[in-house]
Amino acid sequence: MPDADIEHLGVQPLYLLADSQLLFWKQRGRLLLEAALDGWAGDARVSAAYVGASNEDQPDFYDIFEAAMDAIGITDRRMIESSFGPEDRSFLERSQLIVLAGGDVRLGWTTLEKTGMKDAILGRYAAGALLVGISAGAVQLGAYGIDETTGSSGTELLDLFKLVSMVIDTHDEQANWARLSRTIESLQGAATGLGIACGSGVIVHTDGTIEALRRPAHQFLFDGTQVAHSLLHPDD
Repeated sequence: MPDADIEHLGVQPLYLLADSQLLFWKQRGRLLLEAALDGWAGDARVSAAYVGASNEDQPDFYDIFEAAMDAIGITDRRMIESSFGPEDRSFLERSQLIVLAGGDVRLGWTTLEKTGMKDAILGRYAAGALLVGISAGAVQLGAYGIDETTGSSGTELLDLFKLVSMVIDTHDEQANWARLSRTIESLQGAATGLGIACGSGVIVHTDGTIEALRRPAHQFLFDGTQVAHSLLHPDD
C-alpha cells in the first residue's frame, strides 16, 4: 500500500479531455498532469493505471499514455486490461492516478460494469485518486452517454459514473454539437450538457465549478422552451 503522506484526503477534481493532446500541454509553464498531481509527479511511490476497456486495450494508445507518464516522471504504471485479472485489480486498487481511455463509450462501459472495474474505480476516487477521462473516458465520467448506434430511430442514453452531473460529449464541433443539443432537449431540463472540442478539456472542481482548458467549453441548457448554448472561456 502507498504511504499515507501521498494519499489525499477527500475527492479530487476530475479532468475531462477531448483527446490525448492535453497530456502534453503546459499550463502556466507546467504539464497539466504534473500540476494536477501537485507534487506527486516523479515520486517513485505513485502508481498510474490506464484503463483501456473502451479501445479494447490497443497498445498504440497505451504507448501515448506511457509517453505522458515519462514526461512527468511516473515509472510505476500499468495497462489495466479488459479481462481484469487479479494482478490488474491489485494494481488499480492502489493507483493514485487512473486514466480512462478513449474509444467506444458503450463497449468500455459494459466492460467496466461486467468486470467490477467500475466499483474499483469509484472506490479509488472516493479514496482520493485522480481520475482523468479521455474522449470516451471523459463521457463515462458524466451522467449519461449518448448512443446513436443501436439501430433505433431515437437516441439511447447510457447510465454512467455520474461523477459529473452533466451529459458530456467530445470533439463534435464540426456538427455544431447537434447530437448533444438534441439530447439536452429530449431530457427537458433533467440535465445540462458539456461539449469539449478537439485539443481541449475541462477541470470539474470539487465544488462543481468548471474550468475550461486551452479552448472554450460548450455548455447547453434547456430553458423550458429551447436549448441555450453558451461558451465557457479558459482563464489563460
